[in-house]
Amino acid sequence: MSDFLDSLEARDPQQREQALLARLPELVARAQSAPGWARILGGVNAADITSRVALAQLPVTRKSDLKDLQQDAAPFGGLTTTAARQMRHLFMSPGPIFDPEGYGEDWWRFARPMAALGLRAGHIVQNCFSYHFTPAAFMAEGGAARLGCAVIPAGIGQTEMQVQAMAELRPDAYIGTPSFLKIIIEKAREMQADISSVQRALVGAEALPPSLRKWLQDNGVPHVLQMYGSADIGNIAYETETDGQVNPGMVLDEDLILEIVRPGTGDPVPEGEVGEVVITSFNPDYPLIRFGTGDMSAVLPGISPCGRTNVRIKGWMGRADQTTKVRAMFVHPSQVAEVIKRYPQIAKARLVVSGEMANDVMTLHCEVDDPASVPSAAIVETIRDVTKLRGALQLVARGTLPNDGKVIEDARKYE
Repeated sequence: MSDFLDSLEARDPQQREQALLARLPELVARAQSAPGWARILGGVNAADITSRVALAQLPVTRKSDLKDLQQDAAPFGGLTTTAARQMRHLFMSPGPIFDPEGYGEDWWRFARPMAALGLRAGHIVQNCFSYHFTPAAFMAEGGAARLGCAVIPAGIGQTEMQVQAMAELRPDAYIGTPSFLKIIIEKAREMQADISSVQRALVGAEALPPSLRKWLQDNGVPHVLQMYGSADIGNIAYETETDGQVNPGMVLDEDLILEIVRPGTGDPVPEGEVGEVVITSFNPDYPLIRFGTGDMSAVLPGISPCGRTNVRIKGWMGRADQTTKVRAMFVHPSQVAEVIKRYPQIAKARLVVSGEMANDVMTLHCEVDDPASVPSAAIVETIRDVTKLRGALQLVARGTLPNDGKVIEDARKYE
């Protein structure tokens, strides 16, 4: 199809899986040449990592770990295989967290979502991601260069100049946050400026509720697609269209391995269950192995109507860090996982914190097949042993708990 970037997007899924897994040993070996990964992957034989089962035995390194890792080994936590002084750009996000960009073509793999939007050589894009310290604008620059698109480096703010640039330079597409595009459209109306050349928009970095997408479409931008990425990985997944209709879910990038794991653990969940997005990236300068994004999503079954055969995810579904304070003590998802791990009778569990402030009630709801086989008293004792807090137990039938990825639910009344 004309909006495919290359033939990789239409590969047989099994062929793609085999190709990615075949690259794993080399990726792990390359990562181990960096001191940070050498420590994280200490004792791992790279040649043994040839399957998803083997990959799932490796530790998850989470985005929330980066600040401490980078403080211990500036600037990139010992996780890069290219020296900082040999990188193209060095970025700083709030935290601070530092991210690199190397010299490779389309380093952030941003051309795929841009191609899915219909962008091609000769098109002009107005890039309204920030050029200040953070990498989003440069992600779009890399994708545009690969496709052969001219870029208006607009950045954020200066709304009247944004409108003037659109009116005079006639870009074909907008790239940036959806809320800023709405502001530009409203300013153009106020200025009575013609920005009708902008028929396409690739948006990200914030939520795109259906109501906002419809508003943008109803106000002159019929093709609005969102992508999902991060400053560490770049493009992760992106929306596609068929006959002008947005297809369900987001298609995973071709150069990544996706796992959805139970929050607080590194354990993959069954397909369709909500969990934390964990990515393995084959970036030669900044390899990431089982990198926990902290974002929640789930795999959609089947292949996208657009014909791309890669895995689809539902998109961003919240944050995985559900750490909750109960009676002045923090309870972590990993502690819930520790309780579950000790009792194979528990298929799934959810810790519900209820009651009113200063009168917390903690109950572990467990899905089980046979309540009679469950050592309830022992589980209650384990809850106290692991969390240092008293908790009750409630047994429920398999399939009873919501599929929303929550391991800890704060149901307290704060009013």
